[in-house]
Amino acid sequence: MTPERLARIRQTLDTRQPDLSVLTDQVHKPRNLSAIIRSCDAFGLANMHVVWPKEGFRAFRKTAGGSYRWITTHTHRSMGQATETLRGQGHRIYAAQLSDRAIDFREADFTVPCTVILGNEIEGVSADAAAEADEHIVIPMMGMVESLNVSAACAIILSEAQRQRKLAGMYDYRRLPDEEYNRLLFCWCQPVVKRYCDDRSLPYPPIDPETGELVDGVGWMNAVRKLRANRVRWDELPENLASRG
Repeated sequence: MTPERLARIRQTLDTRQPDLSVLTDQVHKPRNLSAIIRSCDAFGLANMHVVWPKEGFRAFRKTAGGSYRWITTHTHRSMGQATETLRGQGHRIYAAQLSDRAIDFREADFTVPCTVILGNEIEGVSADAAAEADEHIVIPMMGMVESLNVSAACAIILSEAQRQRKLAGMYDYRRLPDEEYNRLLFCWCQPVVKRYCDDRSLPYPPIDPETGELVDGVGWMNAVRKLRANRVRWDELPENLASRG
């Protein structure tokens, strides 16, 4: 971890917007999902929400350009589950949807806690998602086509959200809660250790916030090896010993 790398990580975390999010409504093309993740990172979002397509969620990493590592992606089995979660966090819900009640996306207030629902490539925003939304927003079109690609629409809408929030000074101070900030600082500074811990259900070891390095990497690894050496094997559990006898 070089000082320059750590400074870049801290600068990015300091501008993350925890209360601005995107919710994809069964967007199924991996390239579109990945491009949306990339836009979320570019405009400073901390979280993205996904209602599972029928085929399941899979970001296409090449298109995402590695940005999938910098965005926390939350998946939901239904639109109702997703909007209930977001409303519980105080979010206003905007759906990118052409309708009689739709407003120009630039008229929406993106400085409040809010989430933008983006529909899938064929059917757009579902009826359930449209009904759940507080507002429908549209990007005015002046050409022959009636709509933009979903990932392009995402970038345009988030650009306006960024503009509003910058004017309001919301990128000028750290907005992530301490617990989330410290968790992400560890994950971004120590991706290999993070993956090791996640694969083995281990708690993350402490890092020095001034350097991004483990406080005692050797001691921690020795403790992990001792713990794993002393763990009870499956075939040594009492119920399994009884069945063998």
